[in-house]
Amino acid sequence: MSEKRRISPLLLLPPVLFAGLAALFFIGMTRDDPDALPSMLIGKPAPALALSDLAGQGPFDAAALADGKVKLVNFWASWCAPCRQEHPELETLAGTGVEIYGINYKDDPTKAIRFLDELGNPFVALGADPSGRTAIEWGVYGVPETFVIDGEGTVLLRHPGPLTPAIVEAEIRPLLDNPPATSN
Repeated sequence: MSEKRRISPLLLLPPVLFAGLAALFFIGMTRDDPDALPSMLIGKPAPALALSDLAGQGPFDAAALADGKVKLVNFWASWCAPCRQEHPELETLAGTGVEIYGINYKDDPTKAIRFLDELGNPFVALGADPSGRTAIEWGVYGVPETFVIDGEGTVLLRHPGPLTPAIVEAEIRPLLDNPPATSN
């Protein structure tokens, strides 16, 4: 008497799942920039701003972002260590005449003012986003994040994370010096 053993289909499930996960991992590793966080705003008008006053300057609005000049919009917070790390780069940019609009994200206003008093204020205008609603509209993943906005108020670039001299020279400066023509 010979007995035939049947292999259960469930025994094949683990190797098939492993092969599928390995294929997904391989595809993910071969992308051009695995750290890139895509933005749906590139080439579109900057989203609405719902900001409150910070430092008595009064919040800025969308009209300020469409004043004919290329500028930066920087989301930051006093509790954010990478924001402190990038701050000297913002100061350098402001010192060269770059207009930077600051949006203080979910922060205590007193601590935000203390942060700027300590490190300097590179912003031509400030607004606070205490609820985070503006950050959501802009697609902000976390602070710091910086957007390059053309003179018509169109988003040219989104950079998540702190700015460094290398990032400014490779990504930001070319757009500030020679912004592409946009068609809204």
